[in-house]
Amino acid sequence: MQMDYALWLLLGLVLGGILLIYARSYSRRGEVQVLANTLVIAAIIYVGFAIIWGNVIWFSIELAGLPIYGFFAWTAIRYAQYYLLGIGWMLHPIWDVALHLFGSGRLIAPEWYVVGCISFDLLVAGYIFTRMSYWQREKNAVCQYD
Repeated sequence: MQMDYALWLLLGLVLGGILLIYARSYSRRGEVQVLANTLVIAAIIYVGFAIIWGNVIWFSIELAGLPIYGFFAWTAIRYAQYYLLGIGWMLHPIWDVALHLFGSGRLIAPEWYVVGCISFDLLVAGYIFTRMSYWQREKNAVCQYD
């Protein structure tokens, strides 16, 4: 079981790395947009699991997560509140662990996905926190000339 967790965590890191390489290929605005959209997609995937299993209660619970993560994504895109995007990505593993790894949501989400999602989410959050000052400097430089 420990070996499975290690492999699933590694899978999350690899997929997260691919996402970051893809996001980095865009300008600041595009990079933030990709990372914000992906946060919402991460929440939508759990809604999909609830639909697949036909669980109305979990569908409602997962649906409640969309405005939460949508808020973090929207504030980053609309108001350049990049730290909130990082916080949103940092909070998502709590959703993963509390609801789907140890909670009753483990009945709808595959364990490998939940564990991989933890490392994916934390990698993306860490990346955002390391890029925030660059994004802010670039945004300020662009705004000076507008």
